[in-house]
Amino acid sequence: MQAVHSYGLSAAHWLALLRIGLGLWWLESWRHKDKRGWLQRGTGIDWAKGVAAKHRWPLVRTSFDRVVAPRPRPMAYVVVFAELALGLGLTVGLLTPVALVAGLLLNLLYFVLMIHDWAEQGQNLMMALVSLVALLAMSWQTWSLDAAFHLFGA
Repeated sequence: MQAVHSYGLSAAHWLALLRIGLGLWWLESWRHKDKRGWLQRGTGIDWAKGVAAKHRWPLVRTSFDRVVAPRPRPMAYVVVFAELALGLGLTVGLLTPVALVAGLLLNLLYFVLMIHDWAEQGQNLMMALVSLVALLAMSWQTWSLDAAFHLFGA
């Protein structure tokens, strides 16, 4: 196997920095959400319902109507606190592989739901790509609680 060279930090440290940056991105997504609106008034799920209702793929409309629409309050809590948990887990490197897979899936769900919004598409694709790279490169090996506790060995 060929050695990996990098500037400033080792490749493992750059990957950890990428993982931490992704965690901070999730924390920012959580921070700027109107939590009162999402959790008390259901604004986020109402918005998503409108997006799903106009979606070009019938599977998205019917899936939303079956899974999310009947449970707006619990689903709002799932979205809001999933983003917080992803942000915290990735930033400190706790249960990192689980967080990376969950984040990848959440970004893919967001990507499919918001297929018409080009700005959201770019963000979700890039976050999904970072999740995939960080997962496959085992970015929890450095600067993480997982490494400190010897979880998910190399």
